[in-house]
Amino acid sequence: MTSLRNYFLNGAILLLVLSGCKSKEEKSLVKDEGPKHPNIVFIYMDDLGYGDLSSYGATELNTPNIDALAEGGIRFTNGYATSATCTPSRYAILTGRYPWRNKDAKILPGTAPLIIGTDQMTVPKMLKEKGYATGIVGKWHLGLGSGNVNWNERVAPGPNEVGFDYSYILAATQDRVPTVYIEDGFVDGLDPNDPIEVSYKENFEGEPTGLDHPELTTMKWHHGHNNSIVNGIPRIGYMKGGEAAKWSDVDMADHFLAKAKAYVTEHKDGPFFLYYALQQPHVPRTPHPRFAGKSGMGPRGDVILEADWVVGEFVKTLEKQGLLENTLIVFSSDNGPVVNDGYYDEAEEKLGKHTPAGPLRGGKYSLFDAGTRVPFITYWKGKIAPGTSDALVCQVDLLASMAALVGSDKKGEDSENLLDALMGKTDQGRKELVLEAGSRTAFRKGDWAMIPPYKGAAVNKQVNIELGNDSEYQLYNLKEDMGQTKNLAKENPEKLQEMIQGFKAIRGENNTEIKELELK
Repeated sequence: MTSLRNYFLNGAILLLVLSGCKSKEEKSLVKDEGPKHPNIVFIYMDDLGYGDLSSYGATELNTPNIDALAEGGIRFTNGYATSATCTPSRYAILTGRYPWRNKDAKILPGTAPLIIGTDQMTVPKMLKEKGYATGIVGKWHLGLGSGNVNWNERVAPGPNEVGFDYSYILAATQDRVPTVYIEDGFVDGLDPNDPIEVSYKENFEGEPTGLDHPELTTMKWHHGHNNSIVNGIPRIGYMKGGEAAKWSDVDMADHFLAKAKAYVTEHKDGPFFLYYALQQPHVPRTPHPRFAGKSGMGPRGDVILEADWVVGEFVKTLEKQGLLENTLIVFSSDNGPVVNDGYYDEAEEKLGKHTPAGPLRGGKYSLFDAGTRVPFITYWKGKIAPGTSDALVCQVDLLASMAALVGSDKKGEDSENLLDALMGKTDQGRKELVLEAGSRTAFRKGDWAMIPPYKGAAVNKQVNIELGNDSEYQLYNLKEDMGQTKNLAKENPEKLQEMIQGFKAIRGENNTEIKELELK
């Protein structure tokens, strides 16, 4: 009887043990059932230079929040936008395609049609196929509609038609009309009794402009920005109506931050992709009163500090929602810096010892390195070990790299899978890269940069930036001469020919520009 009782007792204990093991196994399985893919965030600045951050050597500006990403992730010293101006770079970061392949990928007016094909592969479209929610908050500047946009109806095609579930954008730039926010194709806050009219050809009768009525402006134009006046600021282009929908310039950073934080909170169960495109430090520089005068460097310095704060507040939201350990952040800028870009805002007078391009030559609009070599940071708490990388990486590679991260086979035409470099697992990046400024292109391969001969002014006097134009070939060893001070073309004819042939192989033997250059 006792043995029988022990038999049942032992059986019960064994059952409990097995049950306990199964319970642990089930808990383990449940624990592993988190999001299969990480959240992905692109934080994209506008006209931020290589030398504008303290983590990249700035001594006159302190950017602790962006520095925290650099110190906690990978800070790339050879990170590039594809282009020295905004629209082309934004085209490349989303499509994985060199912008010079698209004749329409130039700086666009606010009324330009969408330049990304709705059948074209994009980062958000690829991620949607993998179950991601996709959103954009901030600057767009890739065109909207198909031409002759009616701003009083839904404007399409736009971000929603190229892969974004949600979009809250300004159509072009802060200095261009229409000066309204657009949410999923509709102007936010529009009064139907006060319709919007927009033109880039002629003004509307009775509407004051910065050219004709400078007394109505609170910010004076230097060049180009002398059309419709909104909030005391003369803009590029003409606009009438839509008073209730017009944005408040000084509140723009806060406004976009609120939208970005709300997007993260609403999609915290993930996975999500957010393209967070800040407007700073593009003109007009309109810091919130909290930041006005804070840098001692005028509005340009102030809005860089404002942007740094915005990044910090956004990262705090990720942390508060418990998302930081499952979110890859890529931080960069669409092109290099420009100090005076159309307004008298004391940016030049108060620059002091600050050098927005750092040790690089040129700036926005330039084929020299400062036009396209920009801050480039990847951060993923607990996944990316902190460090600095000299790997050659470019924003055009983000499509293929993010595809590799989530197990997609989609690739952009010019995008390379540099995921290991972005994750800090290797210091090997891409081998060569074609860079663009306007209709001109240059070539980077290894440590060398080659700029073909171009006609035109050597310096854009309006913005005081060297453009890279010269009647002779230019060849620089960037490892030994980061500032591109010594042209080695004549001293290294073999290296020059190697660079020319590499350039031709990518640009194409029959390319019009190649023929005009008569490359041999």
